Amino acid sequence: MDVRTDRRSLERAVVSNPRSTASIAGHPLHPMLIPFPVACFVLTLVCDIFFFSVGNTEWVMASEWLLGAGLIMAALAAVAGLTDFLGERRIRDLNASWWHMGGNVLAVLISLYNFFMRYAAGAAAGLSVTGIVLSAVVVAILLVTGWLGWQMVYKDRVGVADY
Repeated sequence: MDVRTDRRSLERAVVSNPRSTASIAGHPLHPMLIPFPVACFVLTLVCDIFFFSVGNTEWVMASEWLLGAGLIMAALAAVAGLTDFLGERRIRDLNASWWHMGGNVLAVLISLYNFFMRYAAGAAAGLSVTGIVLSAVVVAILLVTGWLGWQMVYKDRVGVADY
């Protein structure tokens, strides 16, 4: 074996990776749940763009449903993420985890406001420019927080099994 390979194996054996406390059979729940709200929020923006392209109010209704589903799934993902955050000091010590959490909370709050704004106006009223701007802002925030989540997994090895 190569000396570098032996040293890496020894380092990993001595210091384990930060563990996910919200897991099933050793598989972290947070990464299983986050694709759902992300997909819903991105598809909300897509439906908004389609509405402005064709003017059909069915796209507004679809985006409202997607926002609602995204908020429900974001709540589930947030519970798992917060459990990991509070359950492991080494995760709280990462600067990226604070920015990841704060950005996602901001994205959910903006989406919640966007949902209630649309719900109050009703699908027949169509979609305001504010709604599409809010959807675009949420997608931009998710790009940043997704990158930070990627960094925590691939750079800081959060929730990665020790072998």
